Amino acid sequence: MHPDGLQNVASDRQLGRKEHTENFPVALKLLPAAHRESLHAVYGFARTVDELGDSYAGDRTAALRAFKIDLDRIWADEEPDHPVLRRLRPIVGQHDLPADPFHRLIQANLQDQTVTRYRTFDDLVGYCRLSADPVGRMVLGVFDVNGPETERLSDLVCTALQLVEHWQDVAEDRRAGRIYLPQADLTTYGVAETDLDQRQATQQLRELMIFETARAAKMLDEGAAIVGRLHGWARISVAGFVAGGQATVRALRRTGGDVLAQQAQPSKLDTVRLLVRAVAR
Repeated sequence: MHPDGLQNVASDRQLGRKEHTENFPVALKLLPAAHRESLHAVYGFARTVDELGDSYAGDRTAALRAFKIDLDRIWADEEPDHPVLRRLRPIVGQHDLPADPFHRLIQANLQDQTVTRYRTFDDLVGYCRLSADPVGRMVLGVFDVNGPETERLSDLVCTALQLVEHWQDVAEDRRAGRIYLPQADLTTYGVAETDLDQRQATQQLRELMIFETARAAKMLDEGAAIVGRLHGWARISVAGFVAGGQATVRALRRTGGDVLAQQAQPSKLDTVRLLVRAVAR
């Protein structure tokens, strides 16, 4: 039995609106229809889990656990109840996708219900292994790509994408009661949590954000080597994710570290240029 309203979370219209706000192209329009359908199915799952963890009006923990039970029907060769999962089921079968990445994403959102701070950067990266890296594994899966080095590079890209999103959303996350900036880094740079409530960043916070952006950019640059290991539509699609991250890094740098007073919105033109550059290398 689902909690009330669970079926109404992440309708097609809501998913479409959310997709347009992402830093990266979820499913490039030039991709064949089958690839676009697979990527949209994966995105629908990931976004639904995030919505349940972030904005569901009822008991979010109960909702996430109910969604996991429904998800597991896919690997039990049963029909799920939720429309997002019904759309996902044939994609899982076609590409023999494992359950683990899907479970980890739900676990990340369950963790969000009780953990609102991370002591060190390594602790935060550990959270990203649950909240971000599984999505990259799903994307590789729908292109039938695997291999330890490719997966390692994918994890770097996905963690970096998650980090730059956190740095964009410092004020929004603070209002929601969460701080993803590592506590040790706040201390090192002399930033108090109440500094995140201001309309403008202090000099100390600006310096911290410049540091955190550079750290994420370095991770993204290392992970970008994945594009050279891929071929065909997988290469183009993953290059889009990398380019979106790089464009977001540029947007963060344009704020000079003041992510409270300015929105770090990546340029679509930047993303397209960086995508073309990545594919052409």
